[in-house]
Amino acid sequence: MNKNLLLLQSKISIFLICFICFTGKVVAQNSPFYKEIQAFKKLDSIKPPTKNAILLIGSSSFKNWVDVQNYFPLFPIVNRGFGGSSLPDVIRFADDVIFPYEPKQILIYCGENDLASADSVTAKMVFNRFKELFQIIRGRLPKVPVAFVSMKPSPIREKLWPKMIEGNSLIKNYLKKKRNTTFIDVYSKMFDANGEVMKDIFLKDNLHMNAKGYALWQKIIAPYLLK
Repeated sequence: MNKNLLLLQSKISIFLICFICFTGKVVAQNSPFYKEIQAFKKLDSIKPPTKNAILLIGSSSFKNWVDVQNYFPLFPIVNRGFGGSSLPDVIRFADDVIFPYEPKQILIYCGENDLASADSVTAKMVFNRFKELFQIIRGRLPKVPVAFVSMKPSPIREKLWPKMIEGNSLIKNYLKKKRNTTFIDVYSKMFDANGEVMKDIFLKDNLHMNAKGYALWQKIIAPYLLK
């Protein structure tokens, strides 16, 4: 093979590598939640969060709990929930929203958006996605306790409640067999004595919670947090 051909092949290889890197960067920048993840990184660079804290990951029910530290003043909290996320999104950004923080405990709220994304998404699919995320965490942080906060009965998603109940049950039974895990049931605690969902703990969108809803969660979750 002559030198000119080798030179040409070398140039083509360099071009392809540069093209792939550039394309990958563009795709990443245009991917959902990219800006939110970058905002986390910028915030961390300005004020590095405390190591060995309790880490919250998942969707908007955590993201919107912006004053969560005030609800748990005795526990250092790092909230890295990002709105609208599903379990595959948390898996995709695990290297950004989980492992850099070296947490002493991880709380997960996710799965509700998975079910809402398409009628074809089943409770078993949500369970398998959770299991994948759990195994990723266990692979890197084998001794860190993990707690799953059950999917909540958002009034606007009432048609999904049966799937939520099934998904919660699958995850609960799975965690029973794993060490250093907790299933935190908020679902059943969000109904009144008449068996009606407490609508006064939700915002007008009947999806996200208000301060009263988070106060209820505080009472349910607090006993499970590690000091």
